[in-house]
Amino acid sequence: MSAQVWPPISDEDRIVKEEESLAAELQWLLSHLQSALTSLKSGLLECLALLSPPEPTPTTLALSSLRSESVKGFVTRVGARIVKGDIQLRLPTLPPPSRGQPSYPLRLTSELALPQLSHLLECLNQALDIIDVSRWTGDPQDGGFIASQLKLLSDTIAEARATLKGGDDVKGCLWYEDVPDEGMFEPPLHPLLAPHLSICDAALVLHIRTLAHPPVLSSQGTDPLGSFTGLSIRTRLGLAARPQVHDELDQVFEWRGQEVSVREKVRVESQDPSLMAVMAKLSALGHSVEGWRLKVNVVRGEEVD
Repeated sequence: MSAQVWPPISDEDRIVKEEESLAAELQWLLSHLQSALTSLKSGLLECLALLSPPEPTPTTLALSSLRSESVKGFVTRVGARIVKGDIQLRLPTLPPPSRGQPSYPLRLTSELALPQLSHLLECLNQALDIIDVSRWTGDPQDGGFIASQLKLLSDTIAEARATLKGGDDVKGCLWYEDVPDEGMFEPPLHPLLAPHLSICDAALVLHIRTLAHPPVLSSQGTDPLGSFTGLSIRTRLGLAARPQVHDELDQVFEWRGQEVSVREKVRVESQDPSLMAVMAKLSALGHSVEGWRLKVNVVRGEEVD
C-alpha cells in the first residue's frame, strides 16, 4: 500500500510544501516553549529561595564521626556562608589539649564562605538571565537563536549540578588551594592542622587533616600516629605503630607555601535537606531543557547530541 499526493505535484513543489510544514511546526513549538520557559524560571527561583531565602534562615548541621569520638560538633549555614561552628577533635596526631579540656577545640569566630555554593548561586542567576534573554531580548520565533539559548541554558544547569556534586575539578573542593585564615578559629589553628569544608553529593563534608612538614611518606617507615612533638606515648613505650590508612598517604602537597604530607585524615558529612532539594530540582529542570532541545533540533533538522 502506498500513499500518493493527488493531484500529483512536482518534486520541487513537494520540497517547498515540506519546508512550509516544518516551518509552521517550528513556530508552533516555539510558541509553546514560551510557557515552558516560564515554568523553568519558576523552578530556578525555587532553587534560589532554598539556597538563599529572602529572610536569612540558619541551617544547623551536625558534623560528628560515626562510631568514634574523633570529631564531634556542628556548624550553622546561612546561604553560601558558614556563620557558626563548634567542633571538638580527638586525634592522636594532634597536640594535647589544654589542661582540663578533654578534646582539641575548633571554633569558628568569623563567617566562612563556601566557594561551591557561591558559584552555584552565580550559575542559577546566569540561567535566569538566559531565560529572560530568550523571552524578551532576542527573537523568540527564531529557531536558531532559541536552539543556541537552550544549549547555553542546558550547560549552565549542568554546571550547577556538577558544583553540588563536587569533585577535584570544582572550585572550592581542593583543600590545599582553599586555605582558611588562621585567625578565623579559636584557638588559632595549629600550623599543621587543615580543616576543610566542601559540598559533595549535596551534603556538607568536613575533612580534618593533620600534616607533616617536611613531608613524611609511609614508605619511610615513620610512626604516622606520633604526636606533633615526635614523642608520642606509643613511641616512648616502644610499641609498634599502627599504619594510618587513607587515600593521600603517599602524596605531597603545597600548603601555605610549604611542602607537606597528610599524616591523618578524617572525613565526616551531614546531609543538608535544602541542598538535596536543590539537586533534585536541578535534575528535573535539566531533563526538561534537554527534552525541549531535542524537539527543537529535530524539527530544525539539526543533529542531536
